[in-house]
Amino acid sequence: MMTELPLDQVRTLLAVVDEGTFDAAAAALHVTPSAVSQRVKALEQRTGRVLLVRTKPVRATESGDVVVRFARQLARLEQDALAELGLPGEGAVTRVSVAVNADSLATWFLEALARVPGREQLCFELRREDETRTAELLREGVVMAAVTSSAEAVAGCSVRPLGRMRYLAAASGEFASRYLGGPLREGLTEAPVVTFDRSDDIQDGFLRGLGCGGASRVRHAVPTSEGFVELVALGLGWGMVPEVQAEELLREGRLIALAPDRPVDVPLYWQQWKLDSPALAAVAEAVAAAASGSLR
Repeated sequence: MMTELPLDQVRTLLAVVDEGTFDAAAAALHVTPSAVSQRVKALEQRTGRVLLVRTKPVRATESGDVVVRFARQLARLEQDALAELGLPGEGAVTRVSVAVNADSLATWFLEALARVPGREQLCFELRREDETRTAELLREGVVMAAVTSSAEAVAGCSVRPLGRMRYLAAASGEFASRYLGGPLREGLTEAPVVTFDRSDDIQDGFLRGLGCGGASRVRHAVPTSEGFVELVALGLGWGMVPEVQAEELLREGRLIALAPDRPVDVPLYWQQWKLDSPALAAVAEAVAAAASGSLR
């Protein structure tokens, strides 16, 4: 016998995850906290799975993520249907949530949003995350689309290649003179390095490609793409700079390419929910067009 998922229970679970507590969800839904608790419990009994971890704030379990993703997709389809019927939905705009990496945000992605037809009726909600982790936000149902380095489609999603973002090992001339007078592979393993955050592995990966163990433990972490490039140009460390950001600085002499014949290419993909959503389709086409003009 097929198990149905009552919509009021599904929407209640989504409200609890989004609001963080049962009380806050109750206020958002205009019901009592007891009613919220009963709905969530009934949904867990119906599915035979624990859907929430009762922490503060609450968080969805792996099974809960599946239901949350379904709830967000359901809301997206409902908004699209209301728009096609000419009926005002809740609020006047359509929300499109996308996870995107910092380097894409700083270089080509925002141009894509400007190309979306009818963007005046869309509300873009961007979540910045490393390209190796954006797919996780998609899997959890937090966003409906993502720019990711993963070619493996998240369950319930489609995937299309966007191109390759090229990175160049670069440093300032003064930095190179100070730290890199000898063999490059030896100098880079000892010289200060700039990283995006603690999970940023591209500098270490570049050195592994040279047969080295990894970058120096002297690491400057800068959690913005623009700040990363500026810190490298100021001579605080070397780093893997996106080619499109490095070009002008190379021409100006503020940066030098340390190994121009050994670039690192990171493939990027667009993943999105498999929904017949006009808004999501319009964003996807604009993203693909912008990527084709900026990525390799």
